[in-house]
Amino acid sequence: MKRAVLLSLVLVAACAAPPADKAQGPSSQPPLSRDAARIIPERRVAGVDYLIVDKSERLMVAYAQGQPVKAWRGQQFGDQPQGHKRFEGDERTPEGRYVIEGRNPGSAYHLSLKVSYPNAADRAFAAAQGRSPGGDIFLHGQPNSLPFGRVPGDWTDGCIALSNAEIEELWRIVPDGTQIEIRP
Repeated sequence: MKRAVLLSLVLVAACAAPPADKAQGPSSQPPLSRDAARIIPERRVAGVDYLIVDKSERLMVAYAQGQPVKAWRGQQFGDQPQGHKRFEGDERTPEGRYVIEGRNPGSAYHLSLKVSYPNAADRAFAAAQGRSPGGDIFLHGQPNSLPFGRVPGDWTDGCIALSNAEIEELWRIVPDGTQIEIRP
């Protein structure tokens, strides 16, 4: 009988959650969240040279000289946010490495930074399927027709939407030619 009770206690202990300090430690955080946690909030950012967007975390981190310098949370994506954009009209946000290749101060979405989608591989894949890969993927703000706040949920046709204040900040610190990596 003692053996059965002891065995039960061992099994219960084995199934219990890890101690709180271990569950909260950096090793339990996703990699991009770890980088975001290293950012010094008071640090003024003059310019960045790399952006990483993690769609599953809805987190964007900007880097300058290999160091994380700024993070934004709560990005909004295409109506079908999971999976890589393959074709025009699939309402997915691309995944992979691209470049910020231009800017539109007269955007219908406050301000916008153009992402270099589709790249050669995206075009080749779509062509092999007899389809268009689409294009016009941007980091942008909210619709100009929206008086304030944010459109709820995922609503773009494949772009990455931020608040108007966030895109204004990106506009200032992200030069054309900046690499952007979009992760699933």
